[in-house]
Amino acid sequence: MAAAADRPAAERHVPVLLDRCVELLAPALAASPDGPAVLVDATLGMGGHTEAFLDRVPGLVVVGLDRDAQALALAGERLARFGDRFVPVHTVYDRIDDVVDERVGHPVQAVLMDLGVSSLQLDEVERGFSYAHDAPLDMRMDASTGPTAADVLNTYAEADITRVLREYGEERWAARIAQRVVRRREQAPLRRTAELVDLVRGAIPAAARTTGGNPAKRTFQALRIEVNGELAALERALPAAVDSLAVGGRIAVMAYQSLEDRMVKRTFAAGATVSTPPGVPVVRDEDQPYLRLLTRGAERASQEETEHNPRSTPVRLRAAERLRATPRRRRTA
Repeated sequence: MAAAADRPAAERHVPVLLDRCVELLAPALAASPDGPAVLVDATLGMGGHTEAFLDRVPGLVVVGLDRDAQALALAGERLARFGDRFVPVHTVYDRIDDVVDERVGHPVQAVLMDLGVSSLQLDEVERGFSYAHDAPLDMRMDASTGPTAADVLNTYAEADITRVLREYGEERWAARIAQRVVRRREQAPLRRTAELVDLVRGAIPAAARTTGGNPAKRTFQALRIEVNGELAALERALPAAVDSLAVGGRIAVMAYQSLEDRMVKRTFAAGATVSTPPGVPVVRDEDQPYLRLLTRGAERASQEETEHNPRSTPVRLRAAERLRATPRRRRTA
């Protein structure tokens, strides 16, 4: 059997909620007055969702964004048969509005976001995303730039490590783990994922280790989010994605942990709510909702899908439709 790194993308990745994503976004994917319909896949990964949309929607153009150069290369091989209907862009998805301006030149018909760590990143053991395998403490989605998880653990103050683990991992034992990290690095820097797993296991009381899976999973989630600035990027990306939609355009977002999902829920709810100030008797046009929710709460994968693809188990899918134009918001950073 071929090693994971040698297998083509189509064999390494099972897209989550694929048919439902197509069902939700397809009504917006008719050709626009400006030419072919455009979908921005803001988290391209290995291209499974994009491939399905290109296969099922004649004439569709997909602009695929990813910060991971390896993912872009694999997706490019997978999608080469579509020619110029697929446009890859190496960038973080919070630049979606700039990419749309530069590569499309007009608002797009749909945006898809599949958040969190990708199958590629989990399967490439040496990248350090998985607590199940020993590897360097890296966790960078773009391996060409930025600090690693080892840098965070070996240079952050104890209070900052505690904050990261508590805020991004929702880790009850954040202070104990941070204390152990600082004590350990005084002897030798933390370099390997197995070292961190052992440290976390030792920091958490035995009674708290009996449920909830691997006790290091929250610490790994928190470090990954910190290393890649994921929540800050998502906070910028969500309004930018909505701003990139044409009227009648649709957005679908899949989140895999509660911090991300709450941000998506807040963004969509704000757009779907009348914003008339208290005491104003008439709802002005500019205070009318600019989004219509397409899902009732967050949709989950079916039992059949989770059995076939366990990585779909935590997914929460939300979708919305753009109802009217609004003044474009500009990033402050």
